Amino acid sequence: MPDPAVVVEDLRVRYGDLVAVDGVSFTAEAGSITAVLGPNGAGKTSTIEVCEGFRTASSGRVRVLGFDPASNQRRLSERMGVMLQDGGVYPSARVADVARLFCDLYGKGEQPSALLDRVGLAARSGSTWRRLSGGERQRLSLAMALAARPDVAFLDEPTSGVDVNGRAEIRAILRDLADRGCCVVLATHELDEAERVADRAVVFDHGRILAAGSLDELRAGQRQIRFRLPTDVVIPDFSPLGFPVLRDGDHFVIESSSAATVAALTSLLAERGLEPVDLRAGQSSLEDVFRRLTAEEQS
Repeated sequence: MPDPAVVVEDLRVRYGDLVAVDGVSFTAEAGSITAVLGPNGAGKTSTIEVCEGFRTASSGRVRVLGFDPASNQRRLSERMGVMLQDGGVYPSARVADVARLFCDLYGKGEQPSALLDRVGLAARSGSTWRRLSGGERQRLSLAMALAARPDVAFLDEPTSGVDVNGRAEIRAILRDLADRGCCVVLATHELDEAERVADRAVVFDHGRILAAGSLDELRAGQRQIRFRLPTDVVIPDFSPLGFPVLRDGDHFVIESSSAATVAALTSLLAERGLEPVDLRAGQSSLEDVFRRLTAEEQS
């Protein structure tokens, strides 16, 4: 079995007295999409920047495609695509010129016009960076990463500010990259977006990893029923059910989704003439898993 494309072992990153990344270890495989998840300030970006060779680790070991990013950044950059969260493009640069520049820099045979068409920016090729919307800037940043025809791609919040259709297009591009054998590592705090595209996830909080594995592994054993009730009804007494019904904002949550549990709930609601809204039963979402993990961390 080939070695993982990305190996992070006991990584620590400090900014003075602040420990941003505290003993992190994980791997990411070629041909898969690994989502690095967590809230803002969790240590995701610092970790990714060390993997890219843009930041020096305080301690630990990192290898990307077999290279030490700190000492082999130039050789690694020839095979690596990077999408920064804020783009880093000169404001008056035109879209077509940026695409042409990056295609020429990498020299991998990518055609600027085809690249812009791929990310949905063909019609904006004459526009400057400053005139692009936030979502369009994300698309151009992705095009810059794709110009490398990368063996490993690090993407920071790739769908931030992108509309619904654009997100679907970006997800398709990421899946195509992985299918071609690229190791895709994306950092995001948007758990629902990661759930749609990732094969594996690494869950960060306060500079540490709370869990890592495939989405099925992270959600294993975590099944629940979620539903809402109309806002103009009196909330019934759920105690006859014999199991707890918890409140999560506007939703009610039952930590089980067995047929017997679903039948008992729907029977009780029917007896009281209530119709549940947005009733869902099955595996917990990544957001539910993350909430559970962070609650356990704080307890």
